[in-house]
Amino acid sequence: MPSQPKPPIPSYMNIDPAAAAEKLTGPIDTTRFAKAAAFAAKGRDDLAKRGHAPDGSKRLRRFSTWEVCRYLIPVAPAHFRRVLKAHPNLPQGTGEGGSKWFTLDEIIALRQHFAAEGAADRDYLPYRPDGAPAKVIAVANFKGGVGKTSTAAHLAMSAALDGYKVLVIDLDSQGSMTSIMGGTVEDEWKTAFPLMAKDYALHVELENRSRATPLPLDETLQAARGMQARDLIQPTHWPNIDLIGAQLNLYWAEFQVPVWRMQLRSWPLWDALGTALSSEGLLDEYDIVLLDTPPALGYLTINALAASDILLVPLGASFLEFDSTGRFFDMLYSTFASIEDGENAVRRQQGLPEMKFEWDAVRALITRFDAAQQTDLANVIQAYFGDFMTTYRQEMTAMVGQAGEHVNGIYESDYRDFNRDTYVRGRETFDRTWAEVKEVLLGSWWRDQQMDQKG
Repeated sequence: MPSQPKPPIPSYMNIDPAAAAEKLTGPIDTTRFAKAAAFAAKGRDDLAKRGHAPDGSKRLRRFSTWEVCRYLIPVAPAHFRRVLKAHPNLPQGTGEGGSKWFTLDEIIALRQHFAAEGAADRDYLPYRPDGAPAKVIAVANFKGGVGKTSTAAHLAMSAALDGYKVLVIDLDSQGSMTSIMGGTVEDEWKTAFPLMAKDYALHVELENRSRATPLPLDETLQAARGMQARDLIQPTHWPNIDLIGAQLNLYWAEFQVPVWRMQLRSWPLWDALGTALSSEGLLDEYDIVLLDTPPALGYLTINALAASDILLVPLGASFLEFDSTGRFFDMLYSTFASIEDGENAVRRQQGLPEMKFEWDAVRALITRFDAAQQTDLANVIQAYFGDFMTTYRQEMTAMVGQAGEHVNGIYESDYRDFNRDTYVRGRETFDRTWAEVKEVLLGSWWRDQQMDQKG
């Protein structure tokens, strides 16, 4: 009987220390990190430009008649063609034959026409009550790698395709959202940092009116004092998505904010971003403000959460991510309850009404879901989080991965690069997420409207 071959020994055994030492370079000093960072920056720029046009700019593709009629305007293709033929002043698209291709600007114009002339029982324009302020949506979790930025980016694109005007604010100094949106940010003065500095400066000015020894306003604060939020906003390749971007220096806010707070204990540091959005009219100018937060519960995230009406918490269907998200909720409670207790103690002494943090809705959503492997655990997570959970689980598809390699959202990918069924399945992943978020959005607006009418 032939002998069985011996299995190979594990790779971690019989390692020769002398041979291992020969593979090492010399000791690593701090300048080596600078070199690695420079290589990474070049690589990041090269990879980010995979989704850019040859001239280096990022452009949004056109959308076919099939996409327009299936996803964007609720009208049959044949009727759509008849309307275009009967109204030559409307955008006619480009291309030969029955399949035309339209820019999103053209689709927005077509929506306006159908809203005025189309069937009364169809929604050609997105719902937002007259006079209602924008809803602020924060996407947050202090665990990295949960699909937070990807989810936030696709929600912004979903809303834009639905006809909403969106402002995206990237609060993560890694700047991933900024890269997806094709933004360029030279330094922290083109990020949200000046908004926080300005808010502090305004409070210092107010405080100094009653102080014998005024608090200092250094050059940073004086420069921020003269800035407007619109100075920071840049357009993107989406006609109805604007951006306040981020870059590495934004992280300086995490060190500077507590210093300011120590100098002026009465400064409500958590209100800086929300105050900028409301006081400078951005909640009237946009329909949705979407905040992408860093993977930490720092001062930037606290500002985002305090400013938001709706909180979305992505997580994977794993024990570690479930556990981490539970701890995230615990930290949210501890942080905001502590702020309430401290502020209300002062307010009671001064005879002022107490403050209370409230959100219209909170939804945890499962991302990168693999039904074959994770259904049981996802059901457990659903049971424990209850009405905090979305019902749809965001599946990971080949299309999502391929789009990510090109620093694009799936809505930016041309469906002709995929099998049609693959495209439909990949798009549905984020369409259904947007449907649940949109339901929360519309319900919040409607509830606000009813409360306003009741007086």
